[in-house]
Amino acid sequence: MHRYIAISAFCALAFASSTGVAFASSDAAYATFKASVSKTCTALAKSRFADPIVLVDAFGSASYGIAQVYGRPQSPKGLAQLPGLSSAICVYDKKTKKAELSGEIITNFTAH
Repeated sequence: MHRYIAISAFCALAFASSTGVAFASSDAAYATFKASVSKTCTALAKSRFADPIVLVDAFGSASYGIAQVYGRPQSPKGLAQLPGLSSAICVYDKKTKKAELSGEIITNFTAH
């Protein structure tokens, strides 16, 4: 009887230890994924926004990373800075590691 308890305790401890390692590697993988989405989307957004801010969905979908990008729209050369903020959605393909930005979503609206 004691032998079965000892074996059960050993198995439970081994499972708990291996689960902790799996979670740690998953956390690292998600952090790497998030950094890759952020870097790629920021590079794209710099052509459209002055000092863009990128908010990454930590997991994305099964096939894509998703981020919201926002900032002040870039002004055409020689013109004054545009007022207000705009945003866009950045979609990052997990297989190809390439991203695309949606059209701008104007966020400087007024309430009626």
